[in-house]
Amino acid sequence: MEPTLSMADRVYAVLHESIMSGEFPVGYRLRIRDLAALVGTSEMPVREAIRRLEEAGFAERVPHRGSVVKGLDLAELVHAYDVRLLVEVEATRLGAARITEADIARMREGLDQMRQAITDGDVMAYLDRDEDLLAVLYGASGNPVLVNTVRTLWGQCRAYKTVGARSALDRPGDDALWRHQERLVKALEAGDVEAATAVTRESLVSATDRIKAQLGEQREQ
Repeated sequence: MEPTLSMADRVYAVLHESIMSGEFPVGYRLRIRDLAALVGTSEMPVREAIRRLEEAGFAERVPHRGSVVKGLDLAELVHAYDVRLLVEVEATRLGAARITEADIARMREGLDQMRQAITDGDVMAYLDRDEDLLAVLYGASGNPVLVNTVRTLWGQCRAYKTVGARSALDRPGDDALWRHQERLVKALEAGDVEAATAVTRESLVSATDRIKAQLGEQREQ
């Protein structure tokens, strides 16, 4: 029997999804009274949900504005992607060494779903399928703490990933959104742990370099 979610849990889930989907963009004011009316509850569980969002790094207190949706600036993103590089390369190495044929089949199916989301122009579905695909690989490591750590990092980078995906969708014929994933699955199908690890490293180094370039442009302005 699954545990019953508290009202604060439910409110947190709604607010978290609104932030992840971009419905509540960076800087959006989380007004307790308005949110309580939106989700149809009293103010107390909304206060608790906002507190948890702040603790998780999705919201922050701003003087004279209250709690607002927090976004990583480019300097913070560099740090986040540096950590992702360390963690996800190791997760790939461990997972690739233990992954099963059934897992790889799930990843291939997820890749097809991801490409369908690209065709549909559905950015959020694309990001969800991309993360689900990688979670299969990382989960094969047998270390749930590792997977949860990666998911936390994904959440912190979600706003940036959303902008990047939307930008790529605006470039017809650009394979940037699925190129690395395709190569990763092929490496796993071939049983090549080193090739799979190299794909993850290349993908994250490329993303980090893009952020650093944007940071340099920002400092020059």
